[in-house]
Amino acid sequence: MGGLRASSPSPSPSAAGSGPGAPRVAMACVVASEVAMVLAVMRRNVRWAGVRYGGDDGGADDEHLDHPLVAGLKALRRRAASWGSRPWGVVEPLLYLRPFLDVVRSDETGAPITGAALSSLQKILTLDLVGPATPGAAEAMGAVVDAVTGCRFEVTDPASEEAVLVRVLQVLLACVRGRAAHALANRHVCAIVSTCFRVVQQAGTKGELLQRVSRQTMQEVVRCIFARLPDVEVTVVADEQTVACKNQGLGVEEMGNGKSDYVCLNSSGDEVGGGYGVVQDKAMLEPFGVPCMVEILQFLCSLLNIAEDIEVNPRMNPIDYDEDVPLFALGLINSAIELSASSIHRHPKLLAFVQDELFRNLMHFGLSMSPLILSTVCSIVFTLFYHLRQELKLQLEAFFSCVILRLAQSRYGASYQQQEVALEALVDFCRQKEFMAEMYANMDCDLQCSNIFEDLANLLSKSAFPVNSPLSALNVLALDGLVAVIQAIAERTDNAPQHHEKIVPDISEYFPFWQLKCENNNDPDQWVKFVHQQKNIKRKLTVGVEHFNRDKKKGFEYLQGVHLLPEKLDPHSVALFFRYTPGLDKNLLGDYLGNHDDFSIQVLHEFARTFDFKEMNLDAALRLFLETFRLPGESQKIQRILEAFSERYYEQSPQMFVNRDAALVLSYSVIMLNTDQHNVRVKKKMTEEDFIRNNRRINGGNDLPREYLSELYYSICRNEIRTIPEQGAGCSEMSFSRWVDLMWKSKRTSTYIACDSCPFLDHEMFPIMAGPTVAAISVIFDNVEHEEVLTVCIDGFLSVAKLAAFYHLDDVLNDLVVALCKFTTLLSSSYNDDPVIAFGEDTKARMATEAVFTIATTYGDHIRSGWRNIVDCIIRLHKVGLLPGRLTGDTTDDQESSSDSLPSKFASSSAAAPQVLPIITPKKSYGLMGRFSQLLYLDAEEPRSQPTEEQLAAQKNASETVKKCQIGTIFTESKFLQADSLSNLARALIQAAGRPQKITSSLDDEGTSVFCLELLITVTLNNRDRIVLLWQGVYEHITHIVQSTVMPCNLVEKAVFGLLHICQRLLPYKENLVDDLLRSLQLILKLDARVADAYCENITLEVTRLVKANATHIKSQMGWRTIISLLCITARHPDASDAGFEALVFIMSEGAHLSPANFILSVEASRQFAESRLGSAERSIHALNLMADSVNCLTRWSREVKEAGGEADRILEGIAEMWLRLVQALRKVCTDQREEVRNHALLSLHRCLVIDGISVSSSAWLMSFDIIFQLLDELLEIAQSYSPKDFRNMEVSLLHAVKLLCKVFLQSLKDLSAQGSFDKLWLEVLDMIEKFMKVKVRGRRTEKLQEAIPELVKNILLVMKASGVLSKTSTDGNSLWEATWLQVNKIAPSLQSEVFPDKEGNDNTAQGEEKKLDTPAQSDHNAEQ
Repeated sequence: MGGLRASSPSPSPSAAGSGPGAPRVAMACVVASEVAMVLAVMRRNVRWAGVRYGGDDGGADDEHLDHPLVAGLKALRRRAASWGSRPWGVVEPLLYLRPFLDVVRSDETGAPITGAALSSLQKILTLDLVGPATPGAAEAMGAVVDAVTGCRFEVTDPASEEAVLVRVLQVLLACVRGRAAHALANRHVCAIVSTCFRVVQQAGTKGELLQRVSRQTMQEVVRCIFARLPDVEVTVVADEQTVACKNQGLGVEEMGNGKSDYVCLNSSGDEVGGGYGVVQDKAMLEPFGVPCMVEILQFLCSLLNIAEDIEVNPRMNPIDYDEDVPLFALGLINSAIELSASSIHRHPKLLAFVQDELFRNLMHFGLSMSPLILSTVCSIVFTLFYHLRQELKLQLEAFFSCVILRLAQSRYGASYQQQEVALEALVDFCRQKEFMAEMYANMDCDLQCSNIFEDLANLLSKSAFPVNSPLSALNVLALDGLVAVIQAIAERTDNAPQHHEKIVPDISEYFPFWQLKCENNNDPDQWVKFVHQQKNIKRKLTVGVEHFNRDKKKGFEYLQGVHLLPEKLDPHSVALFFRYTPGLDKNLLGDYLGNHDDFSIQVLHEFARTFDFKEMNLDAALRLFLETFRLPGESQKIQRILEAFSERYYEQSPQMFVNRDAALVLSYSVIMLNTDQHNVRVKKKMTEEDFIRNNRRINGGNDLPREYLSELYYSICRNEIRTIPEQGAGCSEMSFSRWVDLMWKSKRTSTYIACDSCPFLDHEMFPIMAGPTVAAISVIFDNVEHEEVLTVCIDGFLSVAKLAAFYHLDDVLNDLVVALCKFTTLLSSSYNDDPVIAFGEDTKARMATEAVFTIATTYGDHIRSGWRNIVDCIIRLHKVGLLPGRLTGDTTDDQESSSDSLPSKFASSSAAAPQVLPIITPKKSYGLMGRFSQLLYLDAEEPRSQPTEEQLAAQKNASETVKKCQIGTIFTESKFLQADSLSNLARALIQAAGRPQKITSSLDDEGTSVFCLELLITVTLNNRDRIVLLWQGVYEHITHIVQSTVMPCNLVEKAVFGLLHICQRLLPYKENLVDDLLRSLQLILKLDARVADAYCENITLEVTRLVKANATHIKSQMGWRTIISLLCITARHPDASDAGFEALVFIMSEGAHLSPANFILSVEASRQFAESRLGSAERSIHALNLMADSVNCLTRWSREVKEAGGEADRILEGIAEMWLRLVQALRKVCTDQREEVRNHALLSLHRCLVIDGISVSSSAWLMSFDIIFQLLDELLEIAQSYSPKDFRNMEVSLLHAVKLLCKVFLQSLKDLSAQGSFDKLWLEVLDMIEKFMKVKVRGRRTEKLQEAIPELVKNILLVMKASGVLSKTSTDGNSLWEATWLQVNKIAPSLQSEVFPDKEGNDNTAQGEEKKLDTPAQSDHNAEQ
């Protein structure tokens, strides 16, 4: 057969040789072989062996001649041999097909012969010998179809009959499958389908094999026919040709073959395309195209309709016919639609049929009780949606509202199987990523459509809830649909940036918005704006409907206020509102339309004009009209309503009635008949004759056709006209009148909007279904244990979280977090002995935990109140030992300190612990009672048993889950959180830590508080740029810890050092918060004495580190006061003083960090360290040097102020004040008990007092002398009153002191000599010198003082003489001269003659003495150094 398939030889005559001639010889052989086979079968019957034909005279020359059928076959055999010289392609097919066709058509042949002929035909057609270009191909294919469909044969046995029927089917299938199928006419294609169906019918009484083969073959025939639609050219079909004629119903007698001895496949009443007019016959004669496909679909739809009224023959197939025939027809329709749906929109006639009749039948059978039929209907609709949804907008709305929404809910009486099939179909739709978006755009945002998106979303969420029963397949199905929708919305957020929609302005004035259309559905900017505008109008209309249903007047006022009705109501706008607005109370609407006032009557007539009654019977039109409102009971109102209806009906259907009165009378009669037939109180029903008699001569004095009235009568009897229509628009059955109205609306509705992968409408869609979705998924997650379903739930949760974050729906995200945290089981107290093992064995809990922390780390920006639940989960994991010892690691990238440089206690508490702690971690006990209880029960502990493999696996699962959660990143990456989220996170940590009490009763609570505090500090350090958001709460929390703690503990340690760490890290970056941060360190000063003593050393180390790192950032006096106060405390602490002094040296050394803000504080701190006996004398001397060197800063500042100019007096006064404070501080150290410290202090004081460069006023000098006099008095008292063992070598100190006095006096002489108080000061100096001259140390005067004092006084006198301060010419009444010498003579009587010798040598002596003035001073200074 493979070689014989080359059935299209070259037509070239020269190809008669071996090349192209081979196929021709082969085909000739095939024909000869088939003829021989048929003849052989015929010869098996003696009647075909030969036929005697006599001459006219009946003589002896009679001869045996062949039967015409045999003769034809033999002639073909001879002719086929002669065709070898011609190309086979030019041979007319009828020449070699006709003999076989004659055998098939003959009623003389039996089943075996007919079967052999059909087999030969199938072989020739299968070889594709007849091509579309073959001469006479159309006639040949037509002849084959006619012969096979008219096949007649004598039945000899059932088996041979079934074999012939199978051959018939095979030949017909070869006709539509071969290359020559295009040559078939439309009527031939229809005949093929009709014949196949008749075989299917006859197979009902035959064997199972024939039944299956016949149905399968018919499926293949339909597939082959409709698979050619994409290749069919588009033709413009005239309107009159699109009118389809009704098929004649198949009678019961045609369904079986009966018991006839002959079988004839031809029939007059059940052919596809039978009974057409002239125009339709003309279309049927055209080549294979759209008309035959329309007729086939119409025939298949007719099978659906016939199946309802047919009676099942008891001898037929035992398969239930009520399900079998519709299911078979729907299967054929499904096959046709699957192969042709993508091309149907190109053919208006086919599209119109699909839109109307096909979809109406699908709607009807969609409510079938059979799950198989419903499933097939849903498959067909799904295919139509996929390919033709832009042409089936209202049809799809009707399918979802009247079929899916009705069957998927048990409250409408649907069986479980129906619900399951409907939900499966809905889930298939939901898996189309743009399905829900398109439903929202085209249905929910269309004024005349119901809210399909909302209804479907609610259906899925409600169906997911198990109602008083375990979880069922329906619940899981609904879950799949919900998750598919949510994931589709979530995926669209990644495909493109969110559409920047323009705000749709409110309607400022009324306009005919019912006719509003989108200019360009392909431009998102236009259709998105249009959709939003429509949705906005629809929302307002819904509110208006609610007002109208309560009070018509208020409803109109509201609609006028929002400009959906004109300020001055007109009948047309009100009629449009009544006609197209869903949800109106139909009782109120009927009463309004029946009112007698002029405006209501005008509205009624305008309302009637909105209906299209063309080509509708009166009863159908009346049904449609009365479905929109409830017919009132008052006769006058009924009269007015029916008058308006009759007027409109007569306008559009004038061919039946002569005037509108006839339509009115008949309408009344129909209403009366409807009441009579369907009112249970009416016992005697109206007959057909009564109805006809009641309507005589109503048509302008003439009778209406009896057939017309009879049809009306039976239509009303079968189907009641509901004068009380259903309220609302959803989930009601689709009546014929409603379908007619739907088709009318479909021609006027806005075009279907195809959504792409951009999230144009998701911002409006997601909030509608977010809450119900979370609730539904949560219920399923709580009630299921299957891991696959749990995974679907988790995917849904994560998609909801992604969308909630993307659209900033923080409430949705927080509710989701709260729900998930419950599923982690971490918030419950059910775990007792082995919480880790229980957690590791609970797959659901681990999946929920991963989901919670995935949301926290990914979408933490939008978590608010949910942080508290997340923190509680983290605390639980910490308590059971599943968190690493150091959860957050390093806080920031620029961390300057390592664990090695931390204080010992702080470093040890922060050291990294093993990643997975032991399952049962012994808790650390604080205090005497805690340690005693540990010792008491130490021996009572039972030895631990080794964990089993299952327990080890559970522990591993638990630890791996926690590791995947990456909990630490929540805190280390908190710098990326939004401000509100960050504040809520910090607040949650503070709340979880709780408020510590004076006496802590639970060590576990303290561990939780410490853990939360560590996390809080980590968050604070990672958000230095936003510390303002956190600082107040963090500071208050640490304050409460510090004030509530009376004993050293881990919590206060973390609080104190955390506070220091925060200050250390944030000071360089927050200049505006430096004072607040440093002020917070005052908390350390408020620590309980026991607590402060325990951590003093480490605190000092931290303060030292802070000072070294941030000294340049501390500007205010308050800040320095806090720092230096902490350092001063360390001067009295044996362990902390060295570290504190190190920080002070850093501040004061070379004046690097001294400033007017910290000068006095630093000097005072140095004094305390100098006086401290905790350190060595060398440290005290170092402190004194720091104080003495600090005077250089004063001189530098003075110089800088003078160079800057301006108003410098106030600043210089401040510098002088600091100088006095420095002098005062040094004075206090000058009385130190230690000799070297005391003497060095005196020398340092000397340096500070005689320094140049500081502008010291006269008053300041006087104050400095008060300080010096006080110091000298104290030294004299010490020398005379204290034991030499306590104050050794006081004579040296006294000598330094008296020299200090003299030097300072000389330094200030120039400034003070002009002051009125100079004389008093000078005499006080001399008096103090006299005291030192007379002082006795250890009972005797010291030689050093006796030698040094006269020389010092002499120097002073010489300087005073040289400067003219002291002279004999003084004219003062209390002469300074006399008083001076009176005092000096008490000290050294010989000084006057030495200072003031003879008069003539005064000048030279004065100059000489001036030179001597510096020499002793400088020598003394060098000696002192």
